[in-house]
Amino acid sequence: MATIRDVARAANVSIATVSRVLNGSPRLSEDARRRVSRAAAELDYWPNGAARSLTTRRAHAFGVLLPDLYGEFFSEVIRGIDHAARGEKFQVLISSSHANADEVVSAARSMRGRVDGLIVMAPDERSAEALDRISRRFPVVVLNPGFGVEECSTVSVANFAGAYALVGHLLRLGHRTIAVIKGPPENVDAEERFRGYKQALGEAGVQPTSTLEIQGDFTELSGYRAAPELIRLDPRPSAVFAANDCMAVGLLSALSTAGIKVPHQMAVAGFDDIAIARYLTPPLTTVHVDAYELGARAVRLLVSAKQSSDPTLCSHEVVPTQLVVRRSCGSTGPREELVSEPARAGAPEEGGADGVLPHSRRLES
Repeated sequence: MATIRDVARAANVSIATVSRVLNGSPRLSEDARRRVSRAAAELDYWPNGAARSLTTRRAHAFGVLLPDLYGEFFSEVIRGIDHAARGEKFQVLISSSHANADEVVSAARSMRGRVDGLIVMAPDERSAEALDRISRRFPVVVLNPGFGVEECSTVSVANFAGAYALVGHLLRLGHRTIAVIKGPPENVDAEERFRGYKQALGEAGVQPTSTLEIQGDFTELSGYRAAPELIRLDPRPSAVFAANDCMAVGLLSALSTAGIKVPHQMAVAGFDDIAIARYLTPPLTTVHVDAYELGARAVRLLVSAKQSSDPTLCSHEVVPTQLVVRRSCGSTGPREELVSEPARAGAPEEGGADGVLPHSRRLES
């Protein structure tokens, strides 16, 4: 393999000049820059990233720690991170399956010296201490924290507002016996969506009951297995809010097998607006989450943190959601429009400066 000395010899310049060219120093003649670039290309020279980071104190890479990489949501988050990072001339190192705080710290430790900052999706409140330890060493942006994070910038999805709006839509359609298939215990998204469900019911004077609360785990199988429990209930719920679209897909399949017509005998709604949602039979009413934007915003916050003169200055942003109304809850007619629908003022931790979160409803045939 070619070395930096080989490049310097071929370009007839010093090793220091080669290093300055490769590190983007502006204090060089155009001729020297051209000769070094040509020699490096002809020799297929790959700079040593570790050595370069020791010199420049920059790795030109961001680390990403996610609890999972499965499913469309995480793939869209990663796509947003990757596109935004490449736009800022950074590469991305991704690690997954961090189900607890110890694993988050271990992964972060292994990336030290190889990344300029971290984007972390914290699994639960037990991660707070881990994030504090990590943020002392490099900038950290936390995705969807379900707990107070003062030392890091954060980007959250408006989970509460989205669920609150969706259940409000079901209530306006006249449903009063509305079941919910919850996400996994201690999951931040699941807890916020369940809280939005209960808040909407309570404000409408409908008392939430535990018999209408079915435990799921965000997989299609858990949605499928929830169907027999829902069918056996007396009275049977007229509508079901599945806390994500994957569970709604499983539920729709099981209801079809059982001969339960949707939406005539039971309305079904989900959350996330995954690509297949509009192509189901019937098309699924859901809440759209811009997972790509969630990832892209995290990168922008990380870049700002690197450029800031005050490393303790943190930002907290919320990606708004959209209620997408389709036929699985009874919508009919070939129409599609955006209707402004601000979320309830004062929604906990998901509001802007005035506590009101931007929210909209999309109607589709």
